[in-house]
Amino acid sequence: MPRQPQGHPVVVVACDKFKGSLTAREVDEAVAAGILAANPETEVRIVPIADGGDGTVAALAGAGFSLVPVTVAGPTLEPVAAHYAVRGDLAVVELAETCGLLRLPGGRLAPLTASSRGLGEAVLAAIDGGARTVVLGLGGSASNDGGSGMLRALGARLLDASGAEVPEGGEALGSLAAIDLSGLDPRLASTEIVVACDVDNPLLGPRGAVATFSAQKGAGPDDQERLEAALAAYANTVAEATGRDHAEIVEAPGAGAAGGVGFAALAVLGGRVERGVELLLGLVGFAEALTGADLVVTGEGSFDHQTLSGKAPMGVLQAAREAGIPATVVCGRTTLSPTEAAEAGAAGVRALLDLEPDPERCMTNAAELLTQLGGELG
Repeated sequence: MPRQPQGHPVVVVACDKFKGSLTAREVDEAVAAGILAANPETEVRIVPIADGGDGTVAALAGAGFSLVPVTVAGPTLEPVAAHYAVRGDLAVVELAETCGLLRLPGGRLAPLTASSRGLGEAVLAAIDGGARTVVLGLGGSASNDGGSGMLRALGARLLDASGAEVPEGGEALGSLAAIDLSGLDPRLASTEIVVACDVDNPLLGPRGAVATFSAQKGAGPDDQERLEAALAAYANTVAEATGRDHAEIVEAPGAGAAGGVGFAALAVLGGRVERGVELLLGLVGFAEALTGADLVVTGEGSFDHQTLSGKAPMGVLQAAREAGIPATVVCGRTTLSPTEAAEAGAAGVRALLDLEPDPERCMTNAAELLTQLGGELG
């Protein structure tokens, strides 16, 4: 993409949050303040970014989407006040915002009983509001229920051998005997469901939802054994109810996302998976923001191998590289070698720990330190 050979320098600032310290917007503003203090003639373009996880709806609100308030069931079914983002007939619903880990009362983990119902309730609200395409931002989930809570909210009934509804949560799926999909909201048939996620894990097995992600939701070894068996029974029942090929729906890339919400969205709702970073960068108009830019600044709290696996800053680095624009990473700390960072597309990496060796002070004074780094970039 062509850059202006003369005139004011143009810098695009597109950072993710510094977890436990600053929001993405606060990071962007701190870096921008430093750049402008060093050179007031610089044109700084702040572009909110996300990857489908926590912060996705907020990022879209900063990119021209409207926020719609909605009250839904949290992960332990208590009502929570949330929002979804909408532009025209496109809605984006964020799992983390509705029923994710951040919504657990008191932060108490509930790996066996947490539900994805709130996500389904938000989807219904979006359809009620006129959405024809609904993007599910998956990430930060608290549940391991295979998306069964979401399906219940959309009209499905999950029954045990006596015909009674099984309780919410992943563990209870072990007593599942049948799924009645006849009550699914008929509008779903004409609604495009897009799963925005950056994992390709299947539902079951050593790379599945339970084996890969449930420990961070509080599941111990015994819990994991019960959850894996319950999700296996659930998958069998879904295959019978939908007539879909069992192996195809269980092994579909992304089926294991968000405790199996990806599985329900793909197998029952007929959704499709898109890489969260690429999808969200498209929605915020990132390519357009790069026009004429001389430098891109991105980053997050920890620039590490997890970043390289498809998080938002990696998407920014790839887009900058494709546009032929140098990119610098700002972060709290990095565990990557200079070679690894360069291969990822970073022309330079600046960490707060380079300025302040005390990690606690880095967290407390992150904004001030980022402004200092911004000044060095400007």
